[in-house]
Amino acid sequence: MKWLFVSILVFLAIDLLIFVLLYNRLVRRRNKVREGWSGIEVQLKRRHDLIPSLVNVVKGYASHERTVLEEVTAERAAAVNASGAVAAKAAEEKLAGGMGRLWALVEGYPDLKADKNYRDLMGELVKTEDELQYARRYYNGATRDLNNAVESFPSNVVASFFKFQKGVFFEVSSEAERMAPRFS
Repeated sequence: MKWLFVSILVFLAIDLLIFVLLYNRLVRRRNKVREGWSGIEVQLKRRHDLIPSLVNVVKGYASHERTVLEEVTAERAAAVNASGAVAAKAAEEKLAGGMGRLWALVEGYPDLKADKNYRDLMGELVKTEDELQYARRYYNGATRDLNNAVESFPSNVVASFFKFQKGVFFEVSSEAERMAPRFS
């Protein structure tokens, strides 16, 4: 009888240990997703901070192209105010379209493409886009790991008990946004 009681205690202790380990694993993965999203936000903020300077430089050369510049400014404001992966993705796609129109506008102004301020800003923007791509990869990898843990047995039991949610991937659907801007 004593060995049965000890066996039950050992079994319960092992179950509790597994439960705690699974819970801690889920917490670590959720925190990595949060860390990854923070990295994306840093790079998006950096991109959003560069855009007004770029628009101002272009404005000096293409003052009669005010519509494109105003659209890019409005799309930037919407992207800055977007929160969460889903809203940010939609806003960033619109902003990428606006930036595409801005690049097309710049192509018509060879003097602008030769301007030092413009080239410096574009160099910073390219660097920011590269950093943003790395941040997206990290975030999406962390999201994948969290989603696997939330959906896999036995951690899915712990995840549902503590209401862990699957993460949302930050995917880029437009081909233009996948590539860093190029300038001549």
